[in-house]
Amino acid sequence: MTITRRRFAQLGMGAACCLTTDSLLAQGLSTHSAKPLPRSAPSGRPFHARFVDVAWDAGLRAPVVYGGVEQTKYIVETTGCGCAFLDYDNDGWMDIFILSGTRLEGAPEGTTNRLYKNNRDGTFADVTERAGLHSVGWACGVSVGDYNNDGFDDIFCARFGQNILYRNNGDGTFTDVTKEAGLASPEQRWGAGSSFVDYDRDGHLDLFVSNYVRFSFEQAPAPGQNSSCIWLGIPVACGPRGLPTGRHWLYRNNGDGTFTDVSEAAGIAQATSSYGLTVVSADFDEDGWPDIYVACDATPSLLFMNNHDGTFREEALLRGVALNDDGMAQAGMGVGVGDYDLDGHLDIFKTHFADDRNILYRNNGRAYFQDVTASSRLGVETRYVCWGAGIVDLDNDGYPDLFMTTGHVDPKVEKKLPQYANKTPRAVFRNLGQGVFEELIAEAGPGIAAPHCSRGCAFGDFDNDGDVDMVIVNLNEPPSLLRNDVTGKANWIKIKLEGAKSNRSAIGSRVLAHYGGRTQAQALLSQSSFFSCNDPRLHFGLGTSVAVDLEIFWPSGLHESYKGVPAKQLLTIREGVGVVANRGWSKS
Repeated sequence: MTITRRRFAQLGMGAACCLTTDSLLAQGLSTHSAKPLPRSAPSGRPFHARFVDVAWDAGLRAPVVYGGVEQTKYIVETTGCGCAFLDYDNDGWMDIFILSGTRLEGAPEGTTNRLYKNNRDGTFADVTERAGLHSVGWACGVSVGDYNNDGFDDIFCARFGQNILYRNNGDGTFTDVTKEAGLASPEQRWGAGSSFVDYDRDGHLDLFVSNYVRFSFEQAPAPGQNSSCIWLGIPVACGPRGLPTGRHWLYRNNGDGTFTDVSEAAGIAQATSSYGLTVVSADFDEDGWPDIYVACDATPSLLFMNNHDGTFREEALLRGVALNDDGMAQAGMGVGVGDYDLDGHLDIFKTHFADDRNILYRNNGRAYFQDVTASSRLGVETRYVCWGAGIVDLDNDGYPDLFMTTGHVDPKVEKKLPQYANKTPRAVFRNLGQGVFEELIAEAGPGIAAPHCSRGCAFGDFDNDGDVDMVIVNLNEPPSLLRNDVTGKANWIKIKLEGAKSNRSAIGSRVLAHYGGRTQAQALLSQSSFFSCNDPRLHFGLGTSVAVDLEIFWPSGLHESYKGVPAKQLLTIREGVGVVANRGWSKS
């Protein structure tokens, strides 16, 4: 019997929980099967974005070591990791931070997370050692934010084993302050996703961390050992189903460089029985307070609604973002947040496993969501295991597109089942307007069509030329840096926000851009995609519009408006002050 979301709500939370813990934990990798929807005829409209992988020439040449090359034995080898665009030295040019893993037999020489400094000429310099960021282990997610409000963005890495908080010293170096900040764990955990979020609006960035599964090498079953370790008849790494679920953590920033665990008091710890992955925080119901969405693998995803008093209530099921429209939990991997239909509200795009549809949720503005996967024509693609996700305007036409990275979880599967290739292309779903998309792969350039086993991706303008580029994690090979070469005459604007009463990074801000009779909402996020962090400068494609009206909703509650702002520029806005000089910005 098909159980719809409404039927779940009618059954009550108790019945839903029984279904998630009893039936969903019975098997390992996702076995949910959804047939692809019929494809419409190509629109024939030109796509003015073209992506070329320039990573090698740009100096991003070190491989992202992560698990076995020929096969994987444990689930820690399969999830992979994220990446970030950040301006760690405040020169106005996006630098790149790439996470890394290791191998069961030990890390190859040179394995580490890597920080690449932007040389402002299309190339990058590896400054990892100089910056003090050398680290070897099973890294997963990265969040970027200025937790101590000193004007320099800090880095939080969620990892299997021990998470790490790096304080930016403001001189090009970082210091591991995990222990002194109160974030060290006495026991081994699997930190997965994370987000800086000022949940109590006191001007200091707090921290939410999701945990994936409870795992130990000593107790993990071997591939094929039980039903949780077999996928389509092939022995595979066990989990997540069949393994104990993780729990999630909220840490309050004390304002003195330390954090306090408030998971119990805030109502976060009560949300159990979930395999948490990517974490996104944004004001989905537009009440001025940040909410928290957690994409969960093989279990219902979570939406923590902010109660304005330091506590949250978990309402993903009731609000329509826990399951798909058939009432099924999916292999929630990555999350994109944006306004695909230009109604001024933040929608959610979530990626999933092969033989399932990636899902698009439309927000009605009050954080009640409708699954529009079918009507948007997103459901035509089910071939790939999908990870990184974004709702981003790639061709500057004023209509945000969808993007996803892909790659399988076990390299040996394709030897017996060639239809499940380990390395697969990326995919662009270009926005045709009217809430409809069409899939483009080769049409979007060689950087999209090239097959890789990818995971996290971040969106940003690394060459400051007014379009959206991407950096992508590829397992056991160098990352991709996709330069976007946009043609045509479409306009754009970028917004760089600086908090004053709000947190210095302005994380949690919501911006409305009004242009050409349309309204587009964006939020300043600390994590999205898959375990990754985007360029903090919000980018709006404007199409033919030569000017834009802006509304900024700051985390402090301040609402500011700017009328008739000319296009094709970066606008740096300081809370309560207005437009200030840009730092280091130049256009090609």
